[in-house]
Amino acid sequence: MASRGTFQLNFILILAFAATGFSALSPYYYENVCPEALPTIKRVVEAAVYNERRMGASLLRLHFHDCFVNGCDASLLLDSTSTIDSEKNSRANQNSARGFEVIDQIKIEVDKICGRPVFSCADILAVAARDSVVALGGPSWMVPLGRRDSTTASRTQADSDIPSPFMDLPALIENFKRQGLDERDLVALSGGHTLGFAQCFTFRDRIYSETNIDDDFAEERRKTCPRIGGNTTLAPLDPSPARFDTAYFNNLVEEEGLLHSDQALFNGGSTDELVKAYSENARAFSADFAKSMVKMGNIKVLTGEAGQIRLNCRKVI
Repeated sequence: MASRGTFQLNFILILAFAATGFSALSPYYYENVCPEALPTIKRVVEAAVYNERRMGASLLRLHFHDCFVNGCDASLLLDSTSTIDSEKNSRANQNSARGFEVIDQIKIEVDKICGRPVFSCADILAVAARDSVVALGGPSWMVPLGRRDSTTASRTQADSDIPSPFMDLPALIENFKRQGLDERDLVALSGGHTLGFAQCFTFRDRIYSETNIDDDFAEERRKTCPRIGGNTTLAPLDPSPARFDTAYFNNLVEEEGLLHSDQALFNGGSTDELVKAYSENARAFSADFAKSMVKMGNIKVLTGEAGQIRLNCRKVI
């Protein structure tokens, strides 16, 4: 039997979903068309995360990076062609974004169970992100569905719109505002860094040059991230990179944020209070993270006759 706390969290999320009015999207979009689609996605995601715990963070990041570039339309998944400059080659994604083969596997298995290609790649990204969070101990939420897939992509737009790990707080706030997201969304979604790793080049300046950083933490990170070389060496974004928890926020309060953009959330600015609150209240963080994921998942979605349902997530029909 579900606990009272779980019931209250689910009730909050249902109210949040109802209040946002997500037009054509509905969590029941495929219920009559292909009721086995969601269990199939969950099974493939759980297997992928079981095989490699880091994959959960990678799949979550794919959804985030997709939504921030012209909306949640699976444009990130498209390979380069003579007419498409793939977003995979953008600064934020090149030699970094991963998990594409898991999305491919999901698409194959979902189309097989459905008997035809009815489930969009954009919806696969949204559901896989949710299922990844759940697989690593995080909250669940009802994912509004009915997105369609784009017929184009933009590396230039990806370079412009995906937040940089070198941004300060005003730049982060403005970046999220352009997507219709507020400061609470910024802090809650940044909490996704409770999962995964970052490459040395993204935090080298922080551990060697910045002053708002714990000395012992900086010294520890320098052991595997030299001043020169080792650009792709990985370090965990928080002490428990395969468990959804509040360690990320605890780190920020202790000036142990790995990325400049992480520590910017707790550096004497307008988001300090919320970071502190999340560090002390896991339920509040989980509830807000779920609500912000639903909100982000509604950015500039294609519905109705717009876009298409791809046969292969990497290629336009």
